Amino acid sequence: MFISTFIAFLGIVTISHAQCTRAIIKSAADAYVAAQSSGQAADFSTFTNNVNYTENEKQASLTTGILSKPLKIDHSRSILDTTICGTFTEIIVTDPAKPYVVATRMLFTDDKVTTMESIVTTTGDWAFNATSYLSYVAQENWDPIPADKREIRAVIQAAGDAYFNRFNNTSVVVPWGPPCTRIEGGIIVRGTLTGDDCVMVWPSTIVVTNRRYIIDEEAGTVDIFLGFPGLDRSQGQAPMPDSHLFRVEGGKIKFFYIQLPEVPYLVFLVSHDIEDERETRA
Repeated sequence: MFISTFIAFLGIVTISHAQCTRAIIKSAADAYVAAQSSGQAADFSTFTNNVNYTENEKQASLTTGILSKPLKIDHSRSILDTTICGTFTEIIVTDPAKPYVVATRMLFTDDKVTTMESIVTTTGDWAFNATSYLSYVAQENWDPIPADKREIRAVIQAAGDAYFNRFNNTSVVVPWGPPCTRIEGGIIVRGTLTGDDCVMVWPSTIVVTNRRYIIDEEAGTVDIFLGFPGLDRSQGQAPMPDSHLFRVEGGKIKFFYIQLPEVPYLVFLVSHDIEDERETRA
């Protein structure tokens, strides 16, 4: 009796997992972008079920939050994670009257969104410049990785984790490839690549907590939502909401974007690392 019940349970788990397909979660991500464009949160409600929604890690409502505002979207990108059944979507709005860059992480249960986290950045947030941000995105190739060159999930996650682990352990090697840059809000921070080492100014005593991953092997991409301590001087060491999006090619970090919804004091960022001028990125 126990064995047959256990086998039946495994069958239920298998069926439930099989239902989380790229097609299903992509349709929800596309519907989310459409709802954000129209400002009609109700249009997205059919994809949700008792959803727990936050904006910048504060409880919010879909009907009164950013999703209720119609936005003229210049760019959107979604990555799809069928292992945990989740999506990450990046939205860029360059409208001078109300520019935004929005990062949204969604988790699904039985094909419905039950967790939804948005990091919403706009004028006044750290280094915010949606037009500049979009200009860097437009220079890059984020096409799907050819099947024979894709990394496994663990390798993609390890690249993002290594970046944060380095903040508390100077012996950690972060797998960098060219161009050895990161985009923060709308500025480019440029390091010097020596082998696998991208030389920048790094902290050495910061422990980055509460990492939440969306990983898409086809896109070679991981987005990590997290709590980053010490970013906002007025908040002491309280972890602040943060999104880091990595493109990983050949096991190495290729492109890298950061969104911070506060005006932080970045103790590890110095002026000579920042270049405001736009340059073609390899």
